[in-house]
Amino acid sequence: MAHDLQVVIAIFVPLALACAIGWIIYGRRLAARGAAPATAPAAKPAANGAAAGCEANASLPAAAASPVRELADAILSGQRRALSRGITLVESGHPRDRAAAAELVQAVFADAGGAIRIGISGPPGVGKSTFAEAIGLHAIAQGKRVAVLAVDPSSTISGGSILGDKTRMERLGRSDSAYIRPSPSGGLHGGIARGVRESVTLCEAAGFDVVLIETMGVGQAELAVREVVDLVALLVQPGAGDNLQGIKRGIVEIADFVLVNKADGDLKRPAELTVGEYKRALRLMSPPSESWRPEVFACSAVEGTGIDHAWARIAAFDAATTKDGTRDSTRARQAADAVWGYVNLALRESLQEVRAEPQSPAAGWESEVRAGRMAPAAAAITLLDMVRDGRSLTGAPE
Repeated sequence: MAHDLQVVIAIFVPLALACAIGWIIYGRRLAARGAAPATAPAAKPAANGAAAGCEANASLPAAAASPVRELADAILSGQRRALSRGITLVESGHPRDRAAAAELVQAVFADAGGAIRIGISGPPGVGKSTFAEAIGLHAIAQGKRVAVLAVDPSSTISGGSILGDKTRMERLGRSDSAYIRPSPSGGLHGGIARGVRESVTLCEAAGFDVVLIETMGVGQAELAVREVVDLVALLVQPGAGDNLQGIKRGIVEIADFVLVNKADGDLKRPAELTVGEYKRALRLMSPPSESWRPEVFACSAVEGTGIDHAWARIAAFDAATTKDGTRDSTRARQAADAVWGYVNLALRESLQEVRAEPQSPAAGWESEVRAGRMAPAAAAITLLDMVRDGRSLTGAPE
């Protein structure tokens, strides 16, 4: 009998203790819920729906910020490491980074747009990096903060930037008011890198007043920079300004300034002759802006001569185009065109993914094209019709 009593006690006493603890906890929670309306002031009716939402949620704990929001806040506070991380994100070609990059740019978009955007182009060896450093240091002396986005050729081994441009801007890189970011071209044509527009936005949001975009330096085909900057400064070498070179369409046609660099020493006189030849050649071309006639002058980035004049004319260009609204209308057009650029890029990448599927129509039509049984234009139109009609691209070819 005593043994049975011990068994009952061993079973029911812990059970009863657990129940008691549970009722105590439950009772305290009920008490807390009941006391909340009595101690908290009654919420007043809000004047509008937005205010009502704010008052109703005022006592709720704040939701944790997303990683992208935290990165955006760090960029807005001027943290350089955060800016570098943000640029790495927008330059990424991986599909999983696309949404995060768009979210980041949107988060800082309202705080961007205040910088002068300057494109620096010209053939290899003309001194673009030296000029970028010289004009950047001059702008910093005027109280500006300068960001340089230097597009380098991609490494054939790693695919990353070779870092050649950054090593040629050592003095500028030591300044606390400067930020230099080399970016690999990634094999893209047009002289600029992927994500350069978004990188400009991030630099502006980080508080930089001047954004210099140094193109890769491939010559006449570097036209894409026109779509992301306010003005284009084309650098040429003394003796390279013969009339035939000067009237070539392409990069010369979109330049707002033509700067004959290396106008020092024995090249000073040839530089002066080149200035005259380019001035005559530009008279045959329509200016890229209705409110500004392209200017040509000589400078020496190494000696620093003519840099103050170049900066003064850049400031004059910015003031003139801002006053007459040309800058804003140009940026609006660039932004609208960029939408379709993003759509085209996303569509091309999506179709490339479909192309990799052996049973997709894209793969079937490509085989037909390779075999010479179908014209490329016909295959492209058929594929685009399927996209337009919302038909599946992952089934067997029709």
